[in-house]
Amino acid sequence: MTTDHTSRTATRLGGAALITATLLFAAVFVYLAKAFGYPGVLDQPAAEVLPRLLALGSTGRAVWVVYGLVPLLLLPTAFGVYAAGRQAAPQTVQVAARVAVVLAVLSAVSMMVGLLRWPSLHWELARAYAESAPPAREAITALFRASNSYLGNFIGEFLGELFLNAFFLVAAWVLRRASGPTAAARWLLRAGVAASLLGSVAMLRNAWPGLDTVAMLNNNVLPLWMLLLGLALWRHRPQAAA
Repeated sequence: MTTDHTSRTATRLGGAALITATLLFAAVFVYLAKAFGYPGVLDQPAAEVLPRLLALGSTGRAVWVVYGLVPLLLLPTAFGVYAAGRQAAPQTVQVAARVAVVLAVLSAVSMMVGLLRWPSLHWELARAYAESAPPAREAITALFRASNSYLGNFIGEFLGELFLNAFFLVAAWVLRRASGPTAAARWLLRAGVAASLLGSVAMLRNAWPGLDTVAMLNNNVLPLWMLLLGLALWRHRPQAAA
């Protein structure tokens, strides 16, 4: 198997992985919005959130697990970006392709930590809350708030989205340089810069509640950008370095 063929396979798999992640993200988001009131319910107190979480049942818990594992699809996507850039010139493109892999790993781990707390830690908190007397519920509420702040807001949302936006920006630049001076590549980079800047502002929503509108806009733009990047990876033709 030639190097070009291997790179082509990697970019196609990377594109397919990101497209799949987009579709799964959209499907899970719609389900949780209808069944759980997500994401608005996250701003409610434990007395409301935990009973509603437990009411999702085994199906809802499985959906949360799927949601928490979706970020793993960033890894084949990152290797697709790496395959696109490793044969490109100059050397800075190859270095950026390696950086993209690191950013994807950091983002995937961070987001998984944040999301998987719902079918694990929070699920057990919901069970304990339903069976506990008021004094014990106060302690459960305190733990729920702490885990939301640390695992959710800081690690899952802030760090996860920080690394994700950086990955998207680097990936768009790598594909732009690896594809040559085409109009499509230039527009891909512009879209990547815009999406990353929007996401970088939206990730500050927990510190500045006034950014809720920006966060809602980002929730709509993000899937479109992921599809665009996935299609660009799928269609990419590796070019040998000069």
